[in-house]
Amino acid sequence: MNTYAPTEPARTLPTERTENTERADGMAVASFILGLIGLLAFNIVLGPFALVLGGIALVRGTRRPARAILGLFLGAADLVVLVVLVTMHHGIIWPFGL
Repeated sequence: MNTYAPTEPARTLPTERTENTERADGMAVASFILGLIGLLAFNIVLGPFALVLGGIALVRGTRRPARAILGLFLGAADLVVLVVLVTMHHGIIWPFGL
């Protein structure tokens, strides 16, 4: 006698790897956006955040490494812009009136 009973198809649950990858993808995009916005305003805050998020995204294995790398470059550019503005205006970061 054959006592083989069909079973339910195996369900695939999200694994920890896919959740980490999705979070890393979000961090890569956030790094890019924060670095881009940081070129215009709040570069003293957004630049370091872009650097940190881009680095974490690369370490966690994002599927969007180009955005994470761009976030790193833009975060570094934010800090360069900050240094240039502070140097040119003798300590005034954003001069609103001359």
